[in-house]
Amino acid sequence: MSHVPQIKIPATYYRGGTSKGVFFRRQDLPEVAQEPGEARDNILMRVIGSPDPYGQQIDGMGGATSSTSKTVILDKSSVADHDVDYLFGQVAINKPFVDWSGNCGNLTAAVGAFAISGGLVDPERIPENGICTVRIWQKNIKKTIIAHVPITNGEVQETGDFELDGVTFPAAEVVIEFMDPADGEGSMFPTGNLVDDMEVPGIGTFKATFINAGIPTIFVNAEDIGYKGTELQKDINGNADELARFETMRAHGAVQMGLISDISEAVARQHTPKIAFVAPATDYEASSGKQISANAIDVCVRALSMGKLHHAMMGTASVAIATAAAVPGTLVNLAAGGGEREAVTFGHPSGTLRVGAAAEEVNGDWTAKKAVMSRSARVIMEGNLRIPGDSF
Repeated sequence: MSHVPQIKIPATYYRGGTSKGVFFRRQDLPEVAQEPGEARDNILMRVIGSPDPYGQQIDGMGGATSSTSKTVILDKSSVADHDVDYLFGQVAINKPFVDWSGNCGNLTAAVGAFAISGGLVDPERIPENGICTVRIWQKNIKKTIIAHVPITNGEVQETGDFELDGVTFPAAEVVIEFMDPADGEGSMFPTGNLVDDMEVPGIGTFKATFINAGIPTIFVNAEDIGYKGTELQKDINGNADELARFETMRAHGAVQMGLISDISEAVARQHTPKIAFVAPATDYEASSGKQISANAIDVCVRALSMGKLHHAMMGTASVAIATAAAVPGTLVNLAAGGGEREAVTFGHPSGTLRVGAAAEEVNGDWTAKKAVMSRSARVIMEGNLRIPGDSF
């Protein structure tokens, strides 16, 4: 019996923000995977180690969490005044699919660095020392992102003293600007309301803010669903009934947002929308043991990603939080004390994060100008990945 040998694919394994993912230049993928389709999805699933009925991704690069089951494909940009095209694929852990419906804000922190190191940015735009401004076209959501990447002696600087809650070690700070983060195909608030009643048969009716900014997100009040807003992963992720309740709420919210036409479609769209719950600022102990003071934050937020409570906060959801906080009357804004604001500091399971956002009302419709946050990124490993040649 003959067996097909493994093939080698050049790749880089990055930590970006509080996520990790496998990065590829499109030109380095097998030719059959350089365009969207089944072959590309199969290759990325095999790289990550999915689908895995054991839920561990032992035979791949994934880490068995939504934060570590991620892939990125970069290419020289096809859009004027941009340096690089950024395509993100969220790989399901125990199911055979790759979700292309949204962006990963955390891994965005590594996109600029990889684009520079991978020769996708014009060398004339890279200073010998200073900050390189990388203009990113996010292909999943068709939005512009600007990454400000530190450069030392002509190379990306990865080490530094910037600390990010949810990441153990300090690194160099990367400032990211999400330009016009609201959904360009419709209202930032898809129902036309800042707060809606979300009816979930068999569970209840809840006040909800639906927003398309950064990533489609459903916000509900923690108190309304029996929580305090200070929960950690251990308080939710081991409870199958609670996770099923959140997924049911997410599915019904997705229909109300117009993202899907029937709740049955949610199973094939795990990456979006996100569901999160908010509460007024409260003292709590983060997952690291760090004490978070109510005086240090404006609001508590917890969010689920791919069916589990996130260990920190997704970068794209952070944009949604900041944008919603900037609009008086949303549930996030009200939990943060109401009024107008241009930045919010929120508490998440790993600590705190400050995000700036600018929103304005034009002819009765709200829009977001941009959201700004700091992240960090570094290369963990680079070289060649190997997968069986019959994987696709």
